[in-house]
Amino acid sequence: MKVGVFTVILGSRTLEATLDYLVGLGVQAVELGAGGYAGTSHCPVDELLASDRKAKEFMQAIRSRGLQISALTCAGNNIHPQEKLAASFDRDFQKAVRLANRLEVDVVITFAGCPGGAPGDKSPNWVTCPWPPDYLEILDYQWNDVVIPYWQNAGRLLLANGVKAGLEMHPGFVVYNPETLLRLRTAVGPMIGANFDPSHLFWQGIDPCAAIRALKGAIWHCHAKDTAIHEWNSTVNGTLDTKHYRDELNRSWIFRTVGYGHPRHFWCDFVSTLRMTGYDGVLSMEHEDSLMTAREGLEKGVRFLQSIVLSEAKGEVTWA
Repeated sequence: MKVGVFTVILGSRTLEATLDYLVGLGVQAVELGAGGYAGTSHCPVDELLASDRKAKEFMQAIRSRGLQISALTCAGNNIHPQEKLAASFDRDFQKAVRLANRLEVDVVITFAGCPGGAPGDKSPNWVTCPWPPDYLEILDYQWNDVVIPYWQNAGRLLLANGVKAGLEMHPGFVVYNPETLLRLRTAVGPMIGANFDPSHLFWQGIDPCAAIRALKGAIWHCHAKDTAIHEWNSTVNGTLDTKHYRDELNRSWIFRTVGYGHPRHFWCDFVSTLRMTGYDGVLSMEHEDSLMTAREGLEKGVRFLQSIVLSEAKGEVTWA
């Protein structure tokens, strides 16, 4: 396994300064924003698609420092009910897939998206319960009329470019847990897999290690991000929480740097379960801890990850 960083949090720095800083921390891989919500501060997608020379220089800047690109991230809602927004996100996604092919990157990360509840809606509609029966009708429309047709078409683009889609299981979108991810994978094909981010599973009451086992063979990339559940609030109001992330004291949960939400023991189990189920790739740290600066959060998180990753190949069982 390798320790990586999703560089969007360092977007105010140049690519070269970011790479030098991360190499100095002992980071081995970078995940780059390539459109959508992630922006393109370190990965000028149009420029790299237009010029072989610039694409080679870009990769030289990364490889010459001993780094690899773990994934391109183009997070968006490609099936947004507003056609202009959906088209914009979809264009970014298609460009990111083509760029991944050019740069020999295996995975493009995004969300499955969320459509409206019926034709003509203007806002996404995320369904969380089966009653009243309207909600089951919404789910039937979303999956059969929008989600599956879009991703079947996107699957053909992925196959043509030799790229896999790492979908982040994220509440607010139709794929938010292993069950919904596997539903889409079954409908579309094996190019669909997970960008496994445990932070979004913790507050849903999901055990990330159990979720890893359920997704054996379908995890393409992994985020290292923690969540702290504030039981003084969650035991009163539950974990569905719409208060702003800046309102840390009153929220039911907040994102944390790895090790600040769950103890070392959990994270040791986490990397061990990943290895047992066949994932030995990059743990890409995504910094969204609002109690720490980017520098402090990244540096604490990187050191923590370096102490727990299984960096050597699995040994022989010589004692049995």
